This record gives sequence, C-alpha cells and structure tokens, in this order.
Amino acid sequence: MSDGFFGKLLTIDLNTQKIGEKYFSEEEARKYYLGSGLSAKIMMEWPDIERLDPLSPEAPLIFMTGLFVSTALPASTKLSVVAKQVATGIWNEATVGGHWPQAFRSTGYDGIVFSGRAEKPVYLVIDDGEVSFRDASSLWGLDTEKTAEKLDKGVGEGFLYGIIGQAGEKLSAIAAIAFDPPNYRMAARGGIGAVMGSKNLKAIAVRGTKKVPIARKDLMSKLLKEQAGPIRESTKGLHDFGTSGGVEAVEMFGDLPIKNWQLGSWKEGAKKIAGQTMQPEHLDHHYACYACPIRCGKIYKIPDHNEIGHGPEYENIAMLGSNCLNDDPEALIEANHLCNMYGLDAISTGHVISFSMEAFERGIISEKDTGGVKIEWGGAAVIKMIHLIGNREGFGDILANGVRKAAQIIGRNSEELAVEVKGLEIPAHDPRGHVSMSLNYATAVRGGCHLEGLTYFLDRGIPAPDLGFTSPPDPHRSDDKPPIVVTMQNYFSVFNPMGLCKFLFVGQVGPTIISEWCRAVTGWDISREEVMKTGERIFNLKRLFNIRHGISRKDDILPPRMYSGAKPDGKAAGVVANLGWMLHEYYKLRGWSELGIPENEKLIELELAEFRK
Repeated sequence: MSDGFFGKLLTIDLNTQKIGEKYFSEEEARKYYLGSGLSAKIMMEWPDIERLDPLSPEAPLIFMTGLFVSTALPASTKLSVVAKQVATGIWNEATVGGHWPQAFRSTGYDGIVFSGRAEKPVYLVIDDGEVSFRDASSLWGLDTEKTAEKLDKGVGEGFLYGIIGQAGEKLSAIAAIAFDPPNYRMAARGGIGAVMGSKNLKAIAVRGTKKVPIARKDLMSKLLKEQAGPIRESTKGLHDFGTSGGVEAVEMFGDLPIKNWQLGSWKEGAKKIAGQTMQPEHLDHHYACYACPIRCGKIYKIPDHNEIGHGPEYENIAMLGSNCLNDDPEALIEANHLCNMYGLDAISTGHVISFSMEAFERGIISEKDTGGVKIEWGGAAVIKMIHLIGNREGFGDILANGVRKAAQIIGRNSEELAVEVKGLEIPAHDPRGHVSMSLNYATAVRGGCHLEGLTYFLDRGIPAPDLGFTSPPDPHRSDDKPPIVVTMQNYFSVFNPMGLCKFLFVGQVGPTIISEWCRAVTGWDISREEVMKTGERIFNLKRLFNIRHGISRKDDILPPRMYSGAKPDGKAAGVVANLGWMLHEYYKLRGWSELGIPENEKLIELELAEFRK
C-alpha cells in the first residue's frame, strides 16, 4: 500500500468464480494515475485484445476508481467502467459519480477486472474486502429499481449497487449500468451495460470501511480551506438547477439539437423543458455526489408514479426532448426515468428515436416496418419507443443496436440521418454551434463524445487562465481551434484517471490545483506540467488502442448532416467547420502522421514506445 491508493485490484474470473488480486506499482500509478488511465494500460496488455468481440467471455470489463476517490477533495467521486465498445469494438469508457465509487474503494480495492461469463446469472457482494457470489436468477428480467428493492432485502443494510436492467441483459448496444437507485447515476455510453450483461452479471453490491492513506493531511486541510468556498461559489448556477438550467442558453447559442439536428431555433419549446420551468413543480430534493460542494443533482417526483428518481440532465432533456420535438415536461421526466429503469443510455436512446422519427416522416420506414407503431414527433412516441427498445421488442430490437447499425439494417439512404462518430451517437452539443466541437468529436477516442474536450465551456465565457485561455474564442471560427482542442483534451484526460468531476473546470480548477491535490494525496512532487504531460500520455495510449482496432484518419470524420447541411436558422445558421484543415493542423500539434498515427518520436517522448506495433 502506498499513500493515495491501495495498489490492489480485485480480479474475477466469472467462468470459474475464481477470485484473485492483481497489484500495481507506484510507478504505474504515477505514469497513468488510476481510472481510465491505468485501465488503458491493462487493456493494451490484454491477450489478443484486437480479436476479441466486446461481448465474448474472454473480453475484459474493468471498474476502476480515480486516484482521488474516497478522499475529502471536492467532487472527487468518479469511477471509470472500461471495455470495448459494443457497436464497433474500439475504446470505451463510461464514467459515473454518486456514492458507489467511494463505497467500493472503501472495500480496500482500487478496481475490479472481470473476465469470463458466469454459467447462470449472478451478482457480486463485496463487503469490506470479503467477496462472494450470489444467485441472481430471481433478479434476471427485473428493471434496475425492482432489482435494488430485492437486493435491499437480500444483502443487508448499508450496501450500494451497480445494476443492469433489461437492456443490459438483452445485450443492447446502448445499454447502461445504473448506480445508486433511486438517485440514479448512470455509466451510460458505448453499450457498457451489455458487456456486463454478456457476463451474466446482474449487479455488484458494495460496502466498506477502509480509508485511503493520505500522504499530507495538513496540506489537504489547507487546500480545502482555501479552495472549497470559491469552487462552491463559482458553480452556484449548477447547484441551483443542475445542467438542466442551461437549456435556454444553449438554444440561444445555436447549440441545441432540434428535430434530429435539422433546426437551429426552438425558443418556446426550450423554455417549456428548461430546469427553471420544470423544477418548481417536480423537484423533490437536491442531491450531491460524495464529497461534492456543487450538489448539482436533482431528485424529481415522477409524474403518475408514487416514487422519485433522478431528474433529467441537460443531455437527456435535449436528446429525449428537443431532438424529438418533445416539449412536454411530464413526458420528458417519464422518459428519463424509464431509461434509468431499463438501464439505457439516454443520449443514444433519444438519438435512435429521433433518427427513426425523421425516417418515418420522410417515408423511409412505415408502419409496416415498425409493427404498426406511428413513430411521430413528440413525447408519446418517445415513451412508446423506450419500452420497445428496452425490451428489444418489434422495431425496438433494431434500434437497440445503436444508430449506425440500425441505419445499416434499414438502408434506403437512412445513413444520411444517423448522427454518429465512430459508431457512437454524438451528445447534445451541435458542432455547427461550436466549431471546436467538430474537431473534438472527430478525434475523441470513444467517438461522438463531448467530455473529452468540453471546448464549448470556453466559447461560453468560462475562463481557464491556468490553461492560457482568458477570453472566449469566436465559436464559429476554425483557424484557432486545433491548439485549443489539443490543450483541452490533454487537460480533461486526467479527470477520469483522477476521479474528478468535469464541473470543476467551471470552479476554476486547473492543472496547478490538480498538482497540489496530488501532492497532498500521494506525496509526489508533481508539477502542473507533469499533470498535462500525463494527460497527453493517456490520450495517446487510448488512441493507440484504437489504431490496433483499425482506426485512422479515415474515421476522424463527422456525420453527413454536420458537414453538408448548415443550420437554416438561429445563431449558428450557415456555419460549417473546415474540418480537413483543422485535422491537418491538429495532427501536427499532436505529433501524429497524416494518417493520424502517433510518430515514434512522440511515443518515446510520452514513454509509450513499448506499445508501438
């Protein structure tokens, strides 16, 4: 055990139910941190990783806490769940906060590495380091909420759960893992719930009392006194309404996806589903992840149900709301809750529904294809389709494959309506509203992902002086974006490995503060420059994983709608990014070849030469 981490991973072979431990060194922890960083090294070293289907028994599934999880540092609660992406087999990491990551790390492990497939459904109980398997046959087929209720009666008090619903059991490419129901924090993207389902693993229950060793408690105390207040004050807007409070502002920027990304403005609709409108009637209480002063979570009363659940975040509001022309707050809250109960990625679910709505409107599909379902714009069809997708029934079975494969199955030029990058449906930030997001989406490791760069934060006037950004760039220019995207990707590449919430950027936490926190937790004499270099190393290591799986410049592209169709109205009307030029400059800044492959000199500089092929 070293200061800052236990140095120990739990290994589970589900074929044999063999339980073991794997140790990692302080050198590895400093080079990759934990979370998705150390997981990337494990994935790169996994035998025959390139040939493994994501859902095969031999394929890995990794749960890894960040380096700062279970410390007193603010908003340090993130767990990375890592596997191969179900739709394409490339890199995937799904992150989640809440309280489960802290509870798991309190069992004395930094992570779990799963392999194999259980003969019959099981769930895992980790009780302060004691590990056991339980029969999950009676839980199989239940939604996440009912599963949690049964687990409460079966495992005892004080446990927290990570659970798959029916979508994960049925191996949906858009299945998620639900944590902490009914508060619901979701590890959502890339079909991560299907990987868990493919292993016949229904749930993981955790409880623990062990403490992460802290190197310098005096420095930790000093930093908390100095920094917690300013972080809380600068993120007050997030506390008041969460991300749902930004819907109207995003619409004004021309960033809101509307009618499957066809329209540029929807002012009245955006107002109806903004947090400021929904919250007064539906809020039950505010919610905070472990050790978080921001408290952005909102627990809503679910309409027509005698229960509560997590209120819809901005991404879910946009994808299940505006992108489906659903301006009914109650239908939106219900749709969000259904995604949580079925264990579905709400971003991808909203995406496949809006895609099918446009295909239905254009006559590409008809009631003959959909089994008699009229997939028309609005909330009623959204709710109907979530049930079909979650259960893989009827036309929902096709959509459960994700938008890329669904379009391939349907054909008839429906691919033109699918808005995805590298097989992952893009989230609710329009790259025509923020040109930097065009480059970020094209180069993000897991595909259509906003979280790897978050460059739109800068466009909206949030300064980052520690990164060299003191004034907002023009969101519609292309010529200044490559260095911005590289810097932001390197910086955010340490967040999941550290276990940090990305809203700390809004709280003015830059690499200098992160280096101070690292010194307090681990005792390492670490600089802001080392933090940024580690972020660059981790980003490049994940890129190498993708290169092993056939990714190159040919895949660093945007969907047709984003490069051939400018928005007809709104603030971003007529904007289309010059992606080709930006990619050329980006590759040069990265030290990559024209094919998007890191050059040998760059790998040596980043101490990644051992992974060169």
